[in-house]
Amino acid sequence: MSDVNSGPRLGGWTRFVTARPRLSLLFALVVTALAVFAGSGVADRMGSGGWEDPEAQSTYATEVLNREFPAARPNLLLLVESGPAGVDDPAVAAEAARLTERLAREKGVTGVGSYWQTKSPALRAEDGREALIAARIEGDEKAAGEVLERIAPEYRGTHGPVKISVGGPVAVMHDMQTIIQEDLLRAEMIALPVTLVLLVMVFGSAVAALLPLGIGIVAILGTNAVLRGLTEFTDVSVFAQNLTTALGLGLAIDYALFIVRRFREELAGGSDTREAIGTTVRTAGRTVLFSALTVAVSLAAMLVFPQYFLRSFAYAGIAVVLLAAAAALVLLPAALMLLGERVNALDLRRLLRRGSKDRTDSSSPSSSAAGSGSTGDTDGAGWGGLVALVMRRAPVFAVATSAGLVLLGLPFLGVKFGPADDRQLPLTAESHVVQQHLRDGFPGSPGGSLDVLAEGAATSAQYAEYRTRVEALPGVLRVDGPLVSAGHAVFTVLPEEEAVGEESQRLVRELRAEPAPFDTSVSGAAAMLVDSKDAIGDRLPYAAAIIAVVTLLLVFLLTGSVLIPLQAVVLNGLSLTAMFGAVVWVFQEGHLSGPLSFTSTGDIETTLPVLMFCVAFGLSMDYGVFLLSRIKEEYDRTGDHEHAVAHGLRRTGGLITAAAVILAVVMVAIGASRVTNTKMLGLGIALAVVMDAMVVRSLLVPSVMKLTGRATWWAPAPLRAFHARFGLSEGEIPGPAPAERLAGEGIVEGRDDDRDRDRDNVPVGG
Repeated sequence: MSDVNSGPRLGGWTRFVTARPRLSLLFALVVTALAVFAGSGVADRMGSGGWEDPEAQSTYATEVLNREFPAARPNLLLLVESGPAGVDDPAVAAEAARLTERLAREKGVTGVGSYWQTKSPALRAEDGREALIAARIEGDEKAAGEVLERIAPEYRGTHGPVKISVGGPVAVMHDMQTIIQEDLLRAEMIALPVTLVLLVMVFGSAVAALLPLGIGIVAILGTNAVLRGLTEFTDVSVFAQNLTTALGLGLAIDYALFIVRRFREELAGGSDTREAIGTTVRTAGRTVLFSALTVAVSLAAMLVFPQYFLRSFAYAGIAVVLLAAAAALVLLPAALMLLGERVNALDLRRLLRRGSKDRTDSSSPSSSAAGSGSTGDTDGAGWGGLVALVMRRAPVFAVATSAGLVLLGLPFLGVKFGPADDRQLPLTAESHVVQQHLRDGFPGSPGGSLDVLAEGAATSAQYAEYRTRVEALPGVLRVDGPLVSAGHAVFTVLPEEEAVGEESQRLVRELRAEPAPFDTSVSGAAAMLVDSKDAIGDRLPYAAAIIAVVTLLLVFLLTGSVLIPLQAVVLNGLSLTAMFGAVVWVFQEGHLSGPLSFTSTGDIETTLPVLMFCVAFGLSMDYGVFLLSRIKEEYDRTGDHEHAVAHGLRRTGGLITAAAVILAVVMVAIGASRVTNTKMLGLGIALAVVMDAMVVRSLLVPSVMKLTGRATWWAPAPLRAFHARFGLSEGEIPGPAPAERLAGEGIVEGRDDDRDRDRDNVPVGG
């Protein structure tokens, strides 16, 4: 084996891990074990809310009302079903009164009331067979959930002449958190073995297939530890664990695919293990690091939003992306150093094809070449034919593909935004069943009332005059109150229309504009929705600017071109249209709700499109960086624009497609969740990934780059100088190849001399 400093210059960490691979892996194993310990129980410390703006008027009003009027702000509902006897039957009333008194004595429960105490028509079903016991569980989400777990089993079920079901906001949140944890475990149990099978199909070698899976597991466990630490300082949404699993597996597999594939190519080209690792890290490794940065920036844009639901995905996404890249760049070289040519061992496809024949050939250079060829279609004959067709008919493919993507996105023009509620849960969830009973059988719009908080000294006459004016507003069904307590008062306004519909949102704005002799703040589901939409609308331009500016800069540093970064932003955005169109067509309008087992609410939760855009745009850039790096390297080597575009697609098309399919499988496993938001996130991003890899990268990018020609690489002199000093570079690149070397090569793939040139000139992308 050659000296550590021989051959290509290795980075500092690469020198260390190749010199001491066992120590490096042992250290990683210890760190991973600590991460398992540190991240244990992270889901129990996460919240299931986070959609509201903490600085909004509705949030402030809600906090004050919860403190000053707990009885008027119930978050626990016991649905009492009496059967044919009716809720006014003496035996039913006596049992309900006993349960009400018992609930009032429970520790952590306050503000207990019932229909039998107040005779309020809002607490009695219109058919007279159901009524409510309402209470408030004190404390934050975690504390309230613990109280619910303790007391719910004591009340749920049959009690003499009545049957009790447990519902209310605290029960909805608890059910959502529980179901998400169960679904995530199921998704991991599905995704891991399926992913391993796909990796074996891509690599051939079972040994090589296990490496990306191991990197993904390390990234997931490390991110759980990071999230557990963050829960000590800030709120973190339980939904973020889904992104941790999806990106942890998906990106780690992407990065490891490119690195392991390149390492096998170097071995097949005659390099020894240490030289192969050095070349791999300098080329594929550099591009992996660059790609991880672009994905992290897209996810970091969610930090500008105030909702902790979105910020949680930024925490999880940034952590898992950086850990996946770090594991791929540190652990993989160490593992590859120990494996050497044994990375090609256990070629299961050969076993399937030939039984036990030629097993001993799996570690030979020819076998390495075959294995290398299996990862991503190295020879690229099929991709060569496709790119030839696309570039011959570039205007047709550019226009047709763009028009098709725009058409797929048209349903999003009719998007309607709403909050997340119990209808996110499966039909069988108890809290969803209770809330559906309220919607179907109780007067007004349960859960849709608007609370007006009045602060400051006021007389009874002033309160009465204000109530009269509010009752006269269009869309008001009834006004209750005021309840007065220590300088505070609350009016409960029941809208005529649905809880969070357009009319209820309009009513929120009118209530806030209504003059009063005291300070007023409006809360309630519709008010929170209005404030959430306003918060997202105010900050969306900043998030978009961060993504656009940083993407433009990073792609310029990669390519040195002014036009390519603009193309990357536009084409990446265009690749997401199908996802957004499908979200509205499927989840808002309810198409496929039966096969996909969800309840359409007629709207889309406000934060979901922002989350899906940031995640999908980052993943699109991930694939774009790998493609552009190969195109750029080949253009620098040959000076032939069309050849470079064709070569880049031939060399990366199969691998990008394989990576996209694997990531899509992981996202579909996440999308099998019983919670609608998680289902929408998983299936939507799976669609975006597949469309990006199979349509945008395969058809739109080469056709557009064919049309822009050599102008694609133009940049003004100052920017060329900037790129020469700060741009991504792998060292000196040979000048353009003699014309005779390119003659006849065109865009035909599969020639041995072409593959030899690729190895000799060390391509940038894996």
